[in-house]
Amino acid sequence: MRLPLGIILAGGLATRMGGGDKGLLQLGGQSLLTRVIERLEPQVDGMALNANGDAARFAEFGLPVLPDSIDGFAGPLAGVLAGLDYAAEHGAEHIVTAAADTPFFPQDLVEVLQLAAKLEGTNMALAATPDPDRGTLRQPTFGLWPVALRDDLRDALNGGLRKVVLWTSRHGAADALFPNWDYDPFFNINRPEDLQKAEAILAEQT
Repeated sequence: MRLPLGIILAGGLATRMGGGDKGLLQLGGQSLLTRVIERLEPQVDGMALNANGDAARFAEFGLPVLPDSIDGFAGPLAGVLAGLDYAAEHGAEHIVTAAADTPFFPQDLVEVLQLAAKLEGTNMALAATPDPDRGTLRQPTFGLWPVALRDDLRDALNGGLRKVVLWTSRHGAADALFPNWDYDPFFNINRPEDLQKAEAILAEQT
């Protein structure tokens, strides 16, 4: 399987952080978005950013900025659709998504997603981690998505579907299981205290 395009999802409302772009928050002297770009870039064949509003605020990153094509805040699946449409224009067969507020996601994200999909005989996979209560906790903003299903996703979104796992389950998506480290590798920045936690994680790594 060839390398997919990488789509960074930055379209969230960030209400628990007081609004604004979480990806522009600073962590250890770099923006969260810079850290996500550096982590994803070696794993993919090109990148774009899904975000709404004035694209100029992301000019320093040098990435195409893809707004949602679905009216209203339709959640991460709208960003996936924007990425799939962009990938179709560039002849790609798959995209991999990563969230702009998750600075420590695995450096073998794409490899494990692709392997899980291959082993399950499917073309879609979601990242997942072990959970003591639920068994497996899916990470709906980290996935491998086939361009061939973009019109199906568009129809689903226009029909009101918003939950990622409802759509991925419909299409037999595989679970790509990643182990938990000393912290959740998909730990994301939702609140000011999460940024403090991220600083502590970063300090332990350096």
